[in-house]
Amino acid sequence: MGDIVHAMPVLASLRASFPDARISWLVRKEFSPLLECVSGLDEIVLFDRGLLGKWYCSPAAFKALRNFMRRLKNSRYDLVLDLQGLFRTSFFGLMTGCAKRIGMADCREFAGLFYAHRVRRPEDSMHLLDYYRALLATAGIDSAVATESFMNAPEEAKASVRRKLEQAGIPNKDHFVLVPSSAHSSKCWPADRFVKLAEAVHQEFGFAIVVIGTKKDRSVIDAIKTHCAVPVIDLADKTTIFELIALLQTAKGVVSNDTGPGHIAAAMHVPTVLIFGHTNPMRVGPYRRPECVAAVEPDKRPATIESSDPRHLIENVPLELVLNKINAQLKLPSLNNSK
Repeated sequence: MGDIVHAMPVLASLRASFPDARISWLVRKEFSPLLECVSGLDEIVLFDRGLLGKWYCSPAAFKALRNFMRRLKNSRYDLVLDLQGLFRTSFFGLMTGCAKRIGMADCREFAGLFYAHRVRRPEDSMHLLDYYRALLATAGIDSAVATESFMNAPEEAKASVRRKLEQAGIPNKDHFVLVPSSAHSSKCWPADRFVKLAEAVHQEFGFAIVVIGTKKDRSVIDAIKTHCAVPVIDLADKTTIFELIALLQTAKGVVSNDTGPGHIAAAMHVPTVLIFGHTNPMRVGPYRRPECVAAVEPDKRPATIESSDPRHLIENVPLELVLNKINAQLKLPSLNNSK
């Protein structure tokens, strides 16, 4: 989810440079609602990983994969940009038959074998968005056009979220969202600090605290609800992606681990703090927005995507730093979310 959000400015640049072009985005099926909330896209090409991954043992899956490959070939693309850099994504690019296939030189899983053009990361920047700009420049595109992404949830999703908040006793939409989980435990800030953060935000601003996540996050969310001295509204596994975007879009603020929902909030310019551990925020944090990053030595790390320095572990990020970051944004009128 976070990778898709990081790539959205590329779509904006492509559309600005080629207003009449047909632009398609290949994405996993479960994340496609994200792309339905942006403008400038003509076609979403769905990759059903659950089905197509069984091609070797299921005749139906093999047929579906064959049809998928045929669709890619028949689309006759003029340009293919691989923004993820995996074997699978670069292979699908090759299967399109497009001669102009561009990807990152430091890709993974030998993906570079299938690129026609491998682009090196700019020496003067380590951020992923600047790397994407270099890919666009290789394609002859004015990559300075866009640096931000914009999402807007459907009206039905906004109405659904309003109902859920009203049922939870928040009729005026003054809610503050916590995202205390991640797919990787090393990216999870300690639950007890989320508890103290929730209490401090509620006491300082009076916002209702909403916690989101998935079924797999139940233990950490239950721990926060149990130990928090203020009420916590639990919407974990109770929102669609459309509703998640609507919930974040109307939030007064968001504090999140380095995971998809936090990046969505930052992209929509909701007051947001993303907490980083060993992952380098100068590579994948909100672009040129240090006020949104809480990490140990965020601007003093090497260009690698991950740090092996034990000082950079996420449990070393102090509560005071996160509080100061979110307080600074909430007290600035230009940043306050008035939706």
